[in-house]
Amino acid sequence: MHIIATIPFVDLRVQYHQIKPEIDSAIHRVLARGEFILGEEVEAFEEEFAHFCETRHAVGVASGTDALVLALLALGVGPGHIVLTTPFTFVSTVAAVLRVGARVEFLDIDPVSYNIDPTGLERFFAMRTKVTTDGVIDTRTGNRVSVILPVHLYGQPAEMGSICALAERYRIPVVEDAAQAHGARYKGRRVGTFGSAGAFSFYPSKNLGAYGDGGAVVTNDPDLAARLRSLRNQGRRGKYEHVVEGLNSRLDALQAAILRVKLDYLEAWNEARRKAARRYDTLLGGLDCIRTPGILAGAEPAYHLYVIRVQERNSLQEALESRGIRTGIHYPIPVPLQPAYRRLGIREGMFGLSESAAQEVLSIPMFPEILEEQQRVVCQAITAWANNRPPLARAWQ
Repeated sequence: MHIIATIPFVDLRVQYHQIKPEIDSAIHRVLARGEFILGEEVEAFEEEFAHFCETRHAVGVASGTDALVLALLALGVGPGHIVLTTPFTFVSTVAAVLRVGARVEFLDIDPVSYNIDPTGLERFFAMRTKVTTDGVIDTRTGNRVSVILPVHLYGQPAEMGSICALAERYRIPVVEDAAQAHGARYKGRRVGTFGSAGAFSFYPSKNLGAYGDGGAVVTNDPDLAARLRSLRNQGRRGKYEHVVEGLNSRLDALQAAILRVKLDYLEAWNEARRKAARRYDTLLGGLDCIRTPGILAGAEPAYHLYVIRVQERNSLQEALESRGIRTGIHYPIPVPLQPAYRRLGIREGMFGLSESAAQEVLSIPMFPEILEEQQRVVCQAITAWANNRPPLARAWQ
């Protein structure tokens, strides 16, 4: 019987075994110290992650979702406020906005990076807002536009130059969702550092992943960092003095210790991802029915995911799965069209570029340790599928 060798979508075990002695030592260090919530280990990681991100402060929290929630809360966002973001993202981006009681307004994506389109932002401000002494007001709802929330989807930087220029013009804070973009740069600068705050996730499969949930907010504003530290710890100032309503969202010491080990390898791992992405680009470049990832000028992606685009996505995914090649879809339904968010009143057809991408994107295996041989097997399988399509189906329509 012929046995098909499985190529995983991501392989966290191989990474662990490569750094096992350091990870085990870090865990034992925390256990021996007996300090498990916040404390010295978390403080050390915060300092080291801030240094990596080239920012002044990093505040460790319980998850990437909480990082977004806390960043918005620290900026005073709540009921009566509007946050501008993309419909094509993981659900946490939108869930965080709604959790603080704000209204979300969606703007369609740029078809190259799949990130929020700055021209759509500009049209929104030009056609739907007025500037008053109370801030920028949405003329349809009467709510104040309080935050622009771009997402660096798949580790591909959004076009932060235009986004920040608009934000400065209208004096609106930017909060970056950098959950998939640890170490990515735009025009030489780390993503997460362009706005008032940047939110990161340390979910295990991320470029910098813990062995459980975790997240962080980075900022250059010391006052914002102080509010974040209070808000993540039930609004605490003294041991039993709570000055604001906060959350229980503390990064634990075990995860911080693991992240400290991994942080030393992150640059090398990201470069390995970029090398793998370049190899995919070359091996798939001759297939007219496949679109490989586009990169904005000045962007240096982190390649959390390598996402191709194909019109017969389900057929290709099934063909790869039949050969033992694991894939993913990020994401099959734009957030406002999800059943949980139908109440937002968004109808199919309102965000055509996002909806089209949702039907056609396919994530193929990508992790720092992926072997050239594995990539060649993946690309051979994609090529075989493409060559079996009718001639008219082989070119992008």
